[in-house]
Amino acid sequence: MRVLGIDPGSRVCGYGVLETGSGEVKHIASGCIKASPGLPVSKRLSIIYDGLLDVINGHSPLIMSVESMFFSKNARSAITLGEARGVALLAASNSGLEVREYSPTKIKLALTGRGRANKSDVRRMITMLLDVPEFESEDASDAVAIALCHIHISRIEQKLGKEFLQPRRKRRRFTLDDITS
Repeated sequence: MRVLGIDPGSRVCGYGVLETGSGEVKHIASGCIKASPGLPVSKRLSIIYDGLLDVINGHSPLIMSVESMFFSKNARSAITLGEARGVALLAASNSGLEVREYSPTKIKLALTGRGRANKSDVRRMITMLLDVPEFESEDASDAVAIALCHIHISRIEQKLGKEFLQPRRKRRRFTLDDITS
């Protein structure tokens, strides 16, 4: 099974293609789709969309894994990231790919065992697991990490079931209103 990992961005969109079969994971390709920051946002998003379609058509993945939205203190950055994610999701939909989304914490947890690991720990882990000496950029290594996260999680889902990976329910806090008089 070929998995395409996407680290969306409006200026640089990282991608990583991994293939899994017979228990091993193989690095097929990784890189970045770059759009000049001087271009209008609509033109940059068009360049990223076309680049993603080229990657999808060139490597024929079966599934796309994308980093889910996280909340930022800067609303403008969050909106721009959302637009880039939308372009990636549109490219996947138009190509008939299934899409899975993973939070940054879940990606780090799946690869390093710690949800609060830093980027260098994640990069070191994927370099070691895939035997890839160096990535083009941090965006490319993040995309490979997202694809590898999907592979690890899908293996666990096959063995243990999807219920096993569901987040724990938050404890309900009681207030004075809950106590009957």
